[in-house]
Amino acid sequence: MATALGPAATLLGKVFTMLSSVPVAAYVDSLELGHNSQQIKAKLAHTRGLLHKAKVSDVGHNPGLQDLLPALSRNADQAEDLLDELHYFQIHDRLHGTSYATTQANFLRHGRNALRQTATSSWAACFSCSSAQDDSGDDADHGDDLRFHPVIFSRKIKSVLQDMQTHCDSVSDLLGNIPSNSMAAALHRPQIGSTIIQDTLYGRRDTFEETVNRIISCKQTVSVLPIVGPGGIGKTTFTQHLYNDARLYGDTRGAGNHFEVRVWVCASTDFDVLKLTREILGCIPATEQEGSNCVANETSNLDQLQKSIAHRLKSKRFLIVLDDIWKCDGEDQWKTLLAPFTKGETKGSMVLVTTRFPKVADMVKTVDPLELRGLESKDFFAFFEACIFGDHKPEDYEYQLAGIGGKIANKLKGSPLAAKTVGRLLHKDLSQEHWNGVLKKHEWLKRQNNDEIMPSLKISYDYLPSDLKECFSYFGLYPEDHRFDNSEMNRLLVAVGITESTQEVDRNYLEELVDNGFLMKQSDYHGRYYYVLHDLMHELCRSVSAQECLSISGSHSRADAIPQSVRHLSITIEERYGTNFEEEMCKLRGRIDIASLRTLMIFGIYEKGIAGRYEKRIAKLLKDCFKQINSLRVLFIAVNSPECFPHRFSKLIHLQYLKISSSYNSEMCLPSTLSRFYHLEFLDLDDWHGSSDLPEDFSHLENLHDFRAKSELHSNIRNVGKIEHLRRLKEFRVKKESVGFELRELGALTELEEELIIHGLEHVETKEEAAAAKLMLKTNLKELKLLWDRDRVTMDADILGALQPHSNLRVLTITNPSCTIGPSWLCPGMWLTSLETLTLEGVSWNTLPPFGKLPNLKVLTLKRISGMRQFGPRCGGAPGKCFMRLKEVGFHEMSEFAEWVVEPNCRSFPSLERIECVECPNLHVMPFSEVFWTNLRKLRVSGCPMMSLPSMPHTSTLTDLVVKRGDSESLGYHEKNLVVSGYSGALVFHNLDKVEHMTIEDVSHISLTDIDKLKTITTLDIRKCDGLFPEEVDDSIVFHSVTTLTLHVSHLNRKSASKVLNYFPALSMLKIKSGCPEYKEECVTQFPSSSSLQKLSFTSCNSLVLVPVENGGRIQEDNSLLPCGESMMSLRILICGKLFSQWPMGEAQIIYPFPASLRELDVYKEPSMKSMALLSNLTSLTSLKLVHCSNLTVDGFNPLITVNLRVLDASFSNTLAADLLSEVARTKLLPASYISRLEVLTVDDISGLLVAPICNLLAPALHTLKFDTDMRAESFTEEQEKALQLLTSLQNLTFYHCDGLQSLPQGLHRLSSLKELRVDWCSKIQSMPKEGFPVSLRYLRIWPRSAEIDELIEKIERTSSDLVATDEPPIMPRAAEILHHLFL
Repeated sequence: MATALGPAATLLGKVFTMLSSVPVAAYVDSLELGHNSQQIKAKLAHTRGLLHKAKVSDVGHNPGLQDLLPALSRNADQAEDLLDELHYFQIHDRLHGTSYATTQANFLRHGRNALRQTATSSWAACFSCSSAQDDSGDDADHGDDLRFHPVIFSRKIKSVLQDMQTHCDSVSDLLGNIPSNSMAAALHRPQIGSTIIQDTLYGRRDTFEETVNRIISCKQTVSVLPIVGPGGIGKTTFTQHLYNDARLYGDTRGAGNHFEVRVWVCASTDFDVLKLTREILGCIPATEQEGSNCVANETSNLDQLQKSIAHRLKSKRFLIVLDDIWKCDGEDQWKTLLAPFTKGETKGSMVLVTTRFPKVADMVKTVDPLELRGLESKDFFAFFEACIFGDHKPEDYEYQLAGIGGKIANKLKGSPLAAKTVGRLLHKDLSQEHWNGVLKKHEWLKRQNNDEIMPSLKISYDYLPSDLKECFSYFGLYPEDHRFDNSEMNRLLVAVGITESTQEVDRNYLEELVDNGFLMKQSDYHGRYYYVLHDLMHELCRSVSAQECLSISGSHSRADAIPQSVRHLSITIEERYGTNFEEEMCKLRGRIDIASLRTLMIFGIYEKGIAGRYEKRIAKLLKDCFKQINSLRVLFIAVNSPECFPHRFSKLIHLQYLKISSSYNSEMCLPSTLSRFYHLEFLDLDDWHGSSDLPEDFSHLENLHDFRAKSELHSNIRNVGKIEHLRRLKEFRVKKESVGFELRELGALTELEEELIIHGLEHVETKEEAAAAKLMLKTNLKELKLLWDRDRVTMDADILGALQPHSNLRVLTITNPSCTIGPSWLCPGMWLTSLETLTLEGVSWNTLPPFGKLPNLKVLTLKRISGMRQFGPRCGGAPGKCFMRLKEVGFHEMSEFAEWVVEPNCRSFPSLERIECVECPNLHVMPFSEVFWTNLRKLRVSGCPMMSLPSMPHTSTLTDLVVKRGDSESLGYHEKNLVVSGYSGALVFHNLDKVEHMTIEDVSHISLTDIDKLKTITTLDIRKCDGLFPEEVDDSIVFHSVTTLTLHVSHLNRKSASKVLNYFPALSMLKIKSGCPEYKEECVTQFPSSSSLQKLSFTSCNSLVLVPVENGGRIQEDNSLLPCGESMMSLRILICGKLFSQWPMGEAQIIYPFPASLRELDVYKEPSMKSMALLSNLTSLTSLKLVHCSNLTVDGFNPLITVNLRVLDASFSNTLAADLLSEVARTKLLPASYISRLEVLTVDDISGLLVAPICNLLAPALHTLKFDTDMRAESFTEEQEKALQLLTSLQNLTFYHCDGLQSLPQGLHRLSSLKELRVDWCSKIQSMPKEGFPVSLRYLRIWPRSAEIDELIEKIERTSSDLVATDEPPIMPRAAEILHHLFL
């Protein structure tokens, strides 16, 4: 019940806020309650204060309080609803000229009709939209009408306010009698010493070794290394192993102890500098001078204690561990504790601090903290098993319990303490029934002993300030692993009443929760920050907020376990759910008060691709379950048709936060009643993919603060100026003939933040029109784009002058203004002092403003500037120092721009990092030699044919370089990658010393000697470069670092092939490519020797022909003549055509082209390969793919090549697969003990494969079988059905593009090991097997499929909770595989 104090105080606060509205207060004052609104507010404030006092005292479980708080909360709920409705109709009156919610003076006008209504209607029907309305049928909605009955409402609000005041008095009387010395219960933490309890440190071995090395190698006098992580993550255990590691006893040189003194102190929640100093001193041996009777550590004088520590440690290296620090009241307190340890004469001492709190770690650190997270899955499972069984597992564990244990382990998020908690639970009863019960009921969440996981985490929660506790409780409404941003969470907190809109930007709750160890701050690919809950914190959140907040996810939710007090509800729709989910959702209606729900959030429908299959059924289910919603403040819904909206959507007049999502390619429109939600503060349409049209009266949403949506929706708001509190408007379009889209609409929007794009400025004809936008008053606007969408003949320069923004602006873009003079506010004396980014496009000003003097300008982009021939002091710059902070400059499409000039001894541009010159055909002067750009990182030059560049890269800092001259000449350099294609300019190779991957094509001025200067190069791609390799090998050039080489086929011939590889002694991968289909010159070669080569590929070499070595070339003992050494493991041949066209096949003793060491052989579309005899020596093969080899026959096949085979793909090669396997099945060449190891098989011949001899052969190991593009098979014969049953190990079965197939095997249900079934592009299949699918099946995909099959699958899935059935279309696997080979 202690957790109810916060919500009760919040509710009273919301009523207090409502009574602060002048019209509402006036109405309440007219009711003659005996107390006016100010007196009621005073009483509410007093009660809230007492509730806050109770929150920080240990009185939450007072029995009297437990009885009073629910009633007080209900009254506050009712009062807030009624006052909110009153305020709603007051807004309605003002917008529509009605007088529903006037004060008592106007009641006489409505009295007679209202009393007549009272006689015929229930008391609760005072509003058609009221939360108390009987909504048992659709007719109760009375269409979309909103009605108000003043007399009835007055009696109702009077009654509720009086009851609320009575309950406030009772609660205040009780709380007022609490003794003033009542204090919050202290947090007690167990004392843990340095003795290792857990002998084995599971996982984190690399982290441990790295940390030991960090400790040993520290050179400072004393370093502080924090070890930070949430409760139960293993910080103390990890530190115990560090503390006791032998390497910290002995110096690495064997010269005594590394740390002469080691001290372990448990700090816990009481950070008392005097106490900790005394404890530490007591653990440090006294010096001889002090003697054995030293009493220095018994004094209470901090100064004396610190002097004693400094004296004892003066010449000693020490290790101090401060375990489990919870707080420190500031840096001064920490520095005071640390002071005596910094006075030593020996370097390399270390203080290790373990803490749950990143803010503590950041304060005490002198080196980067070590952040511990959950164990990796493999290590965690090993530890989990040890927690259950110790050293001895039961014999039947692997078969009966391991699978369940794995599922439980996945839910524990790698937390060692959670493993211990659940391990104890599971150890009690080693039965499947008990373990399944623990899994389904999450039993570990209910354990309350101090050494269990949830109590350990809850201590952190109890330690939070009360307002952060309230904030944290709402995180559990979101799905696990949800990425939060600060504004998103603030919107929710405002909508539920935790904070007010005016406070939204004043506090970052998420950062505070990061500091307290509840959230992690991370960044995405674009560098944008987001927050995620720490692992098991999601479960903690749901636990502490269980009375108020409920998150339903998974198919095992039970309505019976849901508290009736729930007011905030979220539902995460999964990819699969059965009838149980529907039943429990129906029970939910009777379990909680749907009408009183404040929050309803639906997640998962479109995020998980569920829409196509389940949307209609889910929409109906949710619509029925939540038919009575009436008091919602927050609603998240996903829709794809008007029918998906809730029954009473148009009457949710309390809504403050609405998020609507829709599927892609939806054409539906937003409901016209959206504009009725006058209390709406936050509207999120970021995931709305329907029409961009808005209701005509959308501007009635006068309380809207944050409207998140695509730009088109923003630009369609008519009369946007009426939404005065709007903070976000991405785009505004001036429309000449449309009322409500004049520029003056922007005038009232003084709270706009972030960016604003103004289109259509060509319609603004006077200075006065422009000034009406009042851009100067928008102090929070950070980015502004002023766009003239089409050219005008002339424009008054004063118009642009009147569009002056506030000086806080950071980003400005001006495009296509048709005036000849720039705005005065870009000139000296009227600087935009905060401006960081300036873009000018399509301007034709006679003189560019001297923006070189803008003090904070970092990015300058000039595009299509008419008449600009020079950039420098007289054009854009300024004499003397200028552009001092400029980091990026770009010139785009500047047809007249010819020179970038600078003054002698130029001291400008000291910060420049990036230059772009694109499509500037006359640009020929750049100050590369005049300006020493010490920070230049990126240069891009494209479409500038007259520019003369120095040798590139001309500085060592330039690590991102692009130069393009036409279509055939380019230079690209990005950090470790260098691409030179047709580029004739000189290169500075000593500035390319970090290059690891190099590609050259069509260049003649680069030699092997040049390439040899790149000592770090590992990957070299040499395309057609005539003359690169000299006829005679230069022994002085050896590329020892190159391990991967790609060669154009033109570099191979009978004479040069062996010479080329002599340059690359460490080569492990070689790729031979043609690179262009038109290259037709035939190249006949033997393949050269390379003892290190492991992987080889030929791709699109349509002119390459392999022949045996001439003139008695050495034949290896296995008759192979591709002398790549015994290291050769993988060979791929893709789309060549002539590779073996001249290979001798008629000799009595065949010469094998491939080395016997080969493990993987992939051949795709090679018509010149005609006999399996070429492969007869490959008895080590584990993977063989012969695809589209239409001329290949089984002639000369050696069954021994299948002895080690794991993967076989012989699709699109006639009946090759069946022929090969039939030969293996009947051969006597294989040993009697032979058992097939084939695990993965792809064929295109169903009838050829499904015969008893072949299936008997494959039965022991085959787990994946794919029938790929069998156009002949229509159904399965009895013999084929029986043969399929022989594949007892089969787990994955796929039918792909079997266009003639009309039915699936009827005996599929007998494949007891089958887990995944895919049926893709088999359009004639119209029915499912009569006996269904095996119970082992976990994944099913049939695509495309008819409505009949869709219905059948849904029925199957609803009765099988473990089956995931999807209708997502498959990728084109064969095409993807070939593209991978071709381009990678």
